Amino acid sequence: MTSSTQAHPPGAATAHPDHLGHVVFIAASAAMGGFLFGYDSSVINGAVEAIRDRYDIGSAALAQVIAVALIGCAIGAATAGRIADRIGRIRCMQIAAVLFTVSAIGSALPFSLYDLAFWRVVGGIAIGMASVIGPAYIAEVAPPAYRGRLGSFQQAAIVVGIAVSQLVNWGILNAADGDQRGKLLGLEAWQVMLGVMVVPAVLYGLLSFAIPESPRYLISVGKHERARKILEEVEGSNVDLDARVGEIRAAMHREEKTSFKDLLGGSFFFKPIVWVGIGLSVFQQFVGINVAFYYSATLWQSVGVDPTDSFFYSFTTSIINIVGTVIAMIFVDRIGRRPLAIIGSVGMVIGLGLEAWAFSFDLVDGKLPATQGWVALIAAHVFVLFFALSWGVVVWVMLGEMFPNRIRAAALGVAAAAQWIANWAITASFPSLADWNLSTTYVIYTVFAALSIPFVLKFVKETKGKRLEEMG
Repeated sequence: MTSSTQAHPPGAATAHPDHLGHVVFIAASAAMGGFLFGYDSSVINGAVEAIRDRYDIGSAALAQVIAVALIGCAIGAATAGRIADRIGRIRCMQIAAVLFTVSAIGSALPFSLYDLAFWRVVGGIAIGMASVIGPAYIAEVAPPAYRGRLGSFQQAAIVVGIAVSQLVNWGILNAADGDQRGKLLGLEAWQVMLGVMVVPAVLYGLLSFAIPESPRYLISVGKHERARKILEEVEGSNVDLDARVGEIRAAMHREEKTSFKDLLGGSFFFKPIVWVGIGLSVFQQFVGINVAFYYSATLWQSVGVDPTDSFFYSFTTSIINIVGTVIAMIFVDRIGRRPLAIIGSVGMVIGLGLEAWAFSFDLVDGKLPATQGWVALIAAHVFVLFFALSWGVVVWVMLGEMFPNRIRAAALGVAAAAQWIANWAITASFPSLADWNLSTTYVIYTVFAALSIPFVLKFVKETKGKRLEEMG
């Protein structure tokens, strides 16, 4: 592959764009999909017990209603890349915004358990699309020197969405006098929780009209002059814009349109780089992070924590999630992706191991012994902190930048689909595993956190500071 550095003046890779604030606005607007991703994924936490009570269902059926959205996520992730390549990144965002809006309304006004599940699938498709298009778009518009930090906006938006959903749930619960099925605005409280998402969904759609199309997409459809103007907006006038357009155009000219077939090769069906992306996605989920956001209120209540306190702990966990994400945003471009991932894995092993130990003790009067209860609570926050400052951000940044141009959209779609399938496996299995043995469940998560360390050391290459055109 021809070196991209030959097409640029020295220092172009670290040139400061003339309008960095505008670039930040573009990235933040695209990351609103991440906010909705986090909000929609986590808001169900406040409705779990109300749904169980209203429809009189057991743990297994309840788990399927909670997890069914993740099937939609896999569908959305698998198709978003192709949609984005055919009609553009912005149109893909707008489709996702419509699906988020429709899902919020439908979930708030279900006629039965079955159509509630259907609307959750629709929302899941939107989440899956947002999970792909956000990182890909941000990676394509961000200047190389800022790409890690701007790429981490996606995860920052996700964790803020999670925290806001827990805060809104807590506020709605208090307005309904602590009853998830209490009447509020003519609906039950849990329905209001699910319906509030219509506000950020509409905002996401409006913001998509205020940001430019990806210059790489525009070049792919022959709109070179428009692409040049956008590159000037985001990379600055001190960059050789003609050379940048020529570089991207030449890279695309050498490559055929992306297709699923382009991902095939090597000894095990997919190309090795695709497997690395899948591996990152699967490890991110198999440490059990989403148990903390889908089931935390139910989990704490199962070991004797008061329901109101359980909602509060869900919120504090979300705040810790934000703190960890900010730490990652600060360091992802300074120390690199791989070191952060390894540091996070070590911290997660410690946190998960302590949780497994605490949950191994028998309940006394329906509660964990005091020492073990505090250890479990603190360890849960430690686990979330180390996940957030590492794998939460690093995986999304790397998936947006690690693949060669020719296969980026399709490979990102496959990796994100694998992530949602892994998420579904953890989400659907947790209630049954917890009923069987909660401590052993956390031992399993600990093992996956430990295995992620040699995986990163052996297979994951650093992408810090490289141009997208250098990925090969």
